[in-house]
Amino acid sequence: MSPHPRKSSAAAPGQNIPENPWFSWLARTLRPSAAGLALMASTALVQPAIAQTPPPAPSVTVATPLTRPVAQWDEHTARIEASARVELRPRVSGQVAQVHFRDGATVRAGDLLFTLDQRPFQIAVDTAQAELARTEARLTLAQQQLQRYAPLAAQRIAPESELDTRRASLREAQAGLAATRAALRQAELDLEFTEIRAPRPGRVSDRRVDAGNLVQQGETLLTTLLTLDPVYVTFDASEAQYLRYARAAMGGMRPNGQQTGTPVQLRLLDETSFTHEGQLDFVDSGFDARSGTIRGRAVVSNPNLLLTPGGFARLRLFAGDSQALMVPDAAVLADQSGRMVLTVTAEGTVAPRPVQLGPLVDGLRVVRSGLGPEDRVIIGGLHRARPGTQVTAEQGRIGPSPLASAQ
Repeated sequence: MSPHPRKSSAAAPGQNIPENPWFSWLARTLRPSAAGLALMASTALVQPAIAQTPPPAPSVTVATPLTRPVAQWDEHTARIEASARVELRPRVSGQVAQVHFRDGATVRAGDLLFTLDQRPFQIAVDTAQAELARTEARLTLAQQQLQRYAPLAAQRIAPESELDTRRASLREAQAGLAATRAALRQAELDLEFTEIRAPRPGRVSDRRVDAGNLVQQGETLLTTLLTLDPVYVTFDASEAQYLRYARAAMGGMRPNGQQTGTPVQLRLLDETSFTHEGQLDFVDSGFDARSGTIRGRAVVSNPNLLLTPGGFARLRLFAGDSQALMVPDAAVLADQSGRMVLTVTAEGTVAPRPVQLGPLVDGLRVVRSGLGPEDRVIIGGLHRARPGTQVTAEQGRIGPSPLASAQ
């Protein structure tokens, strides 16, 4: 028998085991309370419900396009041309004696521009005058001789053949007189041609010759004269535009049923509005086979000579009055494919509509195609609308200004 008997680990029935303090603290810490269990259960039930509730649809303002009659204008890129262009060349050969204008000056019809040396031409005039006096003397002599021989021939004192000779001499003297008078007029005309004058009002270019230069008749270019008031404005219209204009003319929308006389407006590159007015005066007789366009020309007054030939401008051509759909310009968006507006369908979905736009009239943009009068266009809250998303549409209106107001 061992002196130290082994103690049994099992407690006897009804015997109390001493409590470990560390285990008691752990049990109290991990024991959930009734209130905690209830809060955890309610949180677990509410969180799925909150996660499944969708956000509210964004609110936008919609309105149907405004329908009103507007003047339709088609815009074209146009080039300004002088209504007349004259290349001044001498009509007689000679030496330039004097230049009477400043380069680029504005001249009137008849203003003296160049003077050639007139001395040779004055001599030609004097010679023609002397020749005229000689032929007049011959004519007088022929008349006197005929008067002497006529009675003698009648009395058969002089032969009849001599009378015929005198008559022929008279006719020859008369013809010589006419020739010398024509030569005198030609000499006087050549003398007049030594003064080169402006044939019409306009603006001259720089002089191409100076005093002392010899110029050749009909060959040497002296300067160029452009008529700047009025000016021509030319443009090219497509076949579709031409057909629309032609049908409008047939329908009485053009003055006198013609395409010419149609009002046009012009705007220069540095101008924001169409301040110059004119009218269409010419349409070409056929289409250009290479470009498929037809050339038109308008006449525009230019009293201050601001419109300069060779410059570009924007031209608006009146296409008639018609009913047009109009939306605020701020409602028009742009993407890589072109211009579009956002509409709201009956189901409340945002749908984009590609559109073809016209001019801006009273702050509203004309929509030529792509939109119907019953479409609901988003005019407010565009930043909250995305194609394909649901929105809440609030009814608005499009007034005579680009601002949309909710009703």
